Amino acid sequence: MILARLDSASNCWVQCLTSAGHTKRRYEEDLPMTRKPLIGLNADFRAAARSTPAFAYIAAGYYEAIIKAGGIPVLVPPQADEESVARVLDAVEGFLFIGGGDLDPRNDGFMLHPSVRPMSAGREDSDRMLMAEIAERRMPVFGIGVGMQLINVQQGGNLFLHIKEDLPEAVPHFDGQDVNHRHTLNVESDSLIGRVYGDGEIRVTSRHHMAIDEVAPGFRVTARCPDGVIEAIESEMIDWFALGTQFHPESEAASALDIRIFEEFVDAVRERNQESPAKEGDEAYRLVA
Repeated sequence: MILARLDSASNCWVQCLTSAGHTKRRYEEDLPMTRKPLIGLNADFRAAARSTPAFAYIAAGYYEAIIKAGGIPVLVPPQADEESVARVLDAVEGFLFIGGGDLDPRNDGFMLHPSVRPMSAGREDSDRMLMAEIAERRMPVFGIGVGMQLINVQQGGNLFLHIKEDLPEAVPHFDGQDVNHRHTLNVESDSLIGRVYGDGEIRVTSRHHMAIDEVAPGFRVTARCPDGVIEAIESEMIDWFALGTQFHPESEAASALDIRIFEEFVDAVRERNQESPAKEGDEAYRLVA
């Protein structure tokens, strides 16, 4: 096993063989500029059934998009306590919240609507702890689907529980027969989403029945479906990169433009690392082999 230490004086990795006190090798490279950032991704959870054990899982599109964008995905199963969550976030530099089942509205003081299909309680508890700590640290975060809804709720916004009832004039945002159901998008040009997609008609993959109602303080809407349903939010806080898309840029139907959202996110993580170099005398240890 090899433990790598960031030598802040020389800005190099020093590799130390932990099984024997042998020589140390230095790798002369500017790590904040070149190394791939570690991006945490929460995993979904499915309880045991008669013929299958309980397991944590994640759709491949999420971690494949992080890899394509230049990051290293670190899959994080549900965590049971705040200490575990803190240790996880000590190890990564940015975090992506994936889509999945619904947030339980009872956790935010609302009644359970018949259409709501809550995610596992263990995953929701873990996700909420992760999000609270991420917000405290101002760690770069990107939420997709229910991941965007989580960012909004944790920061003080709320949700429509069922688009068909709350916004009866809205176009369909979910098709049970087509996981790649798409609709058009209107974007704000002076935003990250506007920078990614530019001008012209945009079509994105959408599959949700809940949506943002009131936007959390410190965030603004940067994309909507033409029916008015919010499809993207971005932080307006100068010390925090936080982005959410209700649509799914990781889907199999994603375009080359969709992957640029992940590139913007990974670039933001790199930039934060450059702005926060290790202090003189600090030792940041990472397992590398």
